[in-house]
Parts: sequence; C-alpha cells; structure tokens
Amino acid sequence: MKIRDLILKRITTLVLPFIQVYGFYVIFHGQISPGGSFAGGIIVALGFIAYATAFGTEEGRAVLPEKVTISAESYGTLWYALLGMVGIVKGVPFLANKLAGIDLGVPGTISSGGLIALLGIGVGIRVASTMVTLFFTMLEEEV
Repeated sequence: MKIRDLILKRITTLVLPFIQVYGFYVIFHGQISPGGSFAGGIIVALGFIAYATAFGTEEGRAVLPEKVTISAESYGTLWYALLGMVGIVKGVPFLANKLAGIDLGVPGTISSGGLIALLGIGVGIRVASTMVTLFFTMLEEEV
C-alpha cells in the first residue's frame, strides 16, 4: 500500500458519513428546498462510489452487494407506485394529494406537501441504487 492510497482511504472514511447525511438531508427536504430526491439520491450514490473508488470494487461490492441495489431499485419504485395509488383508491387521479383529502401541512415544513416527502424517499432510494448499479456495471464492461 502506497502512502497516497492510505491518505485517500483515510480521507474517504472521514468524509463519507458527511456525504451520506447530506444526501439524505437533501432527499428529506426536497419539497421545501432546492435539490430534491433526485439530487439527494445522486449524492448518496456518490458516497458509495467514492468508497468503491478508494477501497476497490471488491470492497465496494461487499459493502453494497448487487442484491441490495436491485432490491432497493425495485422497492423504491414500488413505494412510489403505492403512494400514488392512494389517490386512485380515494377516487381521484394518481398522485392527487389535495383531491384525495391528504393534509398538506404547514408550508415550509417537512410535512408540507402531503405525500411528496414520502415520495421523495422512494425516488431518492431508486436513484441512488441505480447510480451505484450503473457505476459497477460500467466498471465490469471496462475489463
């Protein structure tokens, strides 16, 4: 192991928790601030990609196996669809918060927007898992 590798690994382990927390912050606050679930999902994915870049793809796959990313992609999409069906069950269009009688909360708070904050979680998970899957797939194609 070279000194450069040691420094890169140390910095990655120090910065990674902050990247992940910031990514989830952007996901959870997406309906009231710039960014949103897509940008937050990209930030969360970049944390895992940085880890895999610093420690190697084998170690990256050990931390986040392909089975986990595939499940996250599927369940993120399912979560989004199920929340959208709330409107249909109540006899209004897909994803219709206000028409379905869902409380929209106080503007400017995390609970504002009805189901939008919950939808953002599904989108953020889906985007993060898709980006990590694409990263590992592109590395496999390179070899």
